[in-house]
Order: sequence, then C-alpha cells, then structure tokens
Amino acid sequence: MSTDDATAATPPEGHAPLGPAQLKALAHPLRIQILDLLSTHGSLTASGLAELVGESSGSTSYHLRHLARHDFVREVAGKGTARERWWERVPGGFSVSLPDEGTDTAASLAGTMISREFEAARSRKIQTFLDRAPSELPQRWLKGARLATASMWLTAEQMTEVADAWEAFDATLRRFEGQESLPGARPVQIHFNVFPTIDGKENPS
Repeated sequence: MSTDDATAATPPEGHAPLGPAQLKALAHPLRIQILDLLSTHGSLTASGLAELVGESSGSTSYHLRHLARHDFVREVAGKGTARERWWERVPGGFSVSLPDEGTDTAASLAGTMISREFEAARSRKIQTFLDRAPSELPQRWLKGARLATASMWLTAEQMTEVADAWEAFDATLRRFEGQESLPGARPVQIHFNVFPTIDGKENPS
C-alpha cells in the first residue's frame, strides 16, 4: 500500500507535513497525476506514464526528475537500464496542512491546489469504478466494495474524535504495506473524509 496525501490542520502520524518548497514543487497538475499513478500502479517508466497521461515521455521524464529532487519519487534500484529507468513513489504518506494566519500565501495557494487535484483524482477513480466494475470485475472483488457517506451533526470536539478514530485505523492499514508483488493482490483505494460543511451554520452554544 502506498499512502497518499492527507489534508489536515494537524498532520496524522506517519504523514510528514510538506514544507513550502515541496508544496510549490508539487503544485502542478501533471506532477500530481504522476504521483497518483505511481501510488495506484506501482513502479512505471517515463514511457509508461506518458501513455497513461497522454503526454510525451520527455515531458514525464522532466517532471519525474523534478519530483525526485524533492523526494516524492525515486528510481527503482536494480531495475531498468540507462535508457529506460523505472520510477516509484517514495514510501510513506505526506500531509498538506490547512492554511492558518502564519502560512505563506504562495504555499497556501499551492496546498489548496494540491488537495483539490488529489480529490479530483479520487472522484475520477470512483466514477470509473461505478461505470466499469459490474462488467469488468469478478464478484469476489465487488463483494467487499463499499461507497459510503455519513451526514450528521457533530460538535468540533466530536468531529476530532472521529478523525482520531481514523488515524487509529490507519495504523492497521500500515500492516499491508509493501504488498505490490503479493499473489492475488491488486490496487485498492480506501477513502475517508471528515469536514464541516462550509455553507452550514453552527448551533448557538
């Protein structure tokens, strides 16, 4: 399992917060798409990525090198040749902190863009699953699938309690890291969002 980004005021355990330089380096739609594909598919070459994103291999090579300079990706040791290098995402997750009063404006805008792009990628995966899963996946893979949304009224403290429960569950997910070569395994995504709806109003205390 490759953990992805987390957007939070307080970074979850094991998700290092991105600094301003990393935020600005990642704030490019194609770089986010490349990072997301390496998380989903495992190691790929620049040519393989180019086919998936509809760009030239020269373009994906350039962005891979840029991501590598900021420790988002790395070359796969002992795989490939000097002409055809394989790339993988650096293990572990990262967090994009919600902006506060002390956040640099450019870093704040970059963080917002990064979170928006990752969320758009998640939405596309769900839509692809809904469109194609019934005809393309065997029943054993459909049986365990769940798409759920819970809408409820919570206090800020209760919402934090729910988020803390997810972080405890995240520790369980870490048991399954490094299974890219496990027989019978395939890429799976697990989504969890908890946030206050912006157009809602808080009840008087």
